[in-house]
Amino acid sequence: MTHTTAGTDWGKADFEAIYNCPDPRRYFSTLQPLEYQIPHHGQAVFRAVAETLQRRRSDRPPLRVVDLCCSYGVNAALLNYEIVLDDLYQHYTAPAQQALTSSQLARDDRRFFATRRRPDAARVIGIDAADRAVDYARSVGLIDHGFPENLERDAPSPALRRALDGIDLITVTGGVGYITARTFAQLFDCVTAPPWVVAFVLRTVSYRPISTLLSRAGLVTEKVTTRTFRQRRFADGDERRAAFDALAARGLSVTGKESDGFYHADLYVSRPAGDVADLPLVDLLPSV
Repeated sequence: MTHTTAGTDWGKADFEAIYNCPDPRRYFSTLQPLEYQIPHHGQAVFRAVAETLQRRRSDRPPLRVVDLCCSYGVNAALLNYEIVLDDLYQHYTAPAQQALTSSQLARDDRRFFATRRRPDAARVIGIDAADRAVDYARSVGLIDHGFPENLERDAPSPALRRALDGIDLITVTGGVGYITARTFAQLFDCVTAPPWVVAFVLRTVSYRPISTLLSRAGLVTEKVTTRTFRQRRFADGDERRAAFDALAARGLSVTGKESDGFYHADLYVSRPAGDVADLPLVDLLPSV
């Protein structure tokens, strides 16, 4: 196991090899033993937010969602299909699936997901620098539009700019730290009305630069203070020590959180001030 050391990576284990494969099998088989679970937490939150937005914006159905760092379309699958994260683990690690080529798996996935699509499914735009992951998610129908673009480095393509017009919601479960306020600035330069933003952010990373930018765009950012959310187990002792050091540098205690052997994430919700006043966070996400 190697570890990253630059920038916001603070010595995290390097899983680069699983993020841009021709299909998701290696991704799920690698992360399952580490109990990677943040998309599971995101499912309930994103569905609650999407349902609220859909009721409020019923004049513009269906809802339009941008999933940042979309990978193989995991968040889109959990938002729009009658499945849970454990279903995806079982599906992609099943022995029968291992014998398939990537093309055969994609054909199987198109059938697998088509029979489980929810009637109120949102239209999802996926953005990720991993081109093969985005292509897979798009090819099996998990995302409606996919853009393998690195907005930390490059300006949005004309096609992405057009797709972003009129979006209602931006979601992200694990990318903040790899993406920064620069990516959000590029996105918000493409919209006329600011969308809601719901982000799960590892506690090793400060969200302040992004929330400051969102404030300038007219959004109020609230953090859920009643709990944190497990992301995955630490890959090894080196990663655990590096995370503890990063948290200590931020003045955060690991007691009752990362001391359990898992990364923990905070949940941030950013909305226009009028929406915050009309619907308090505790009412928007009562189960959280």
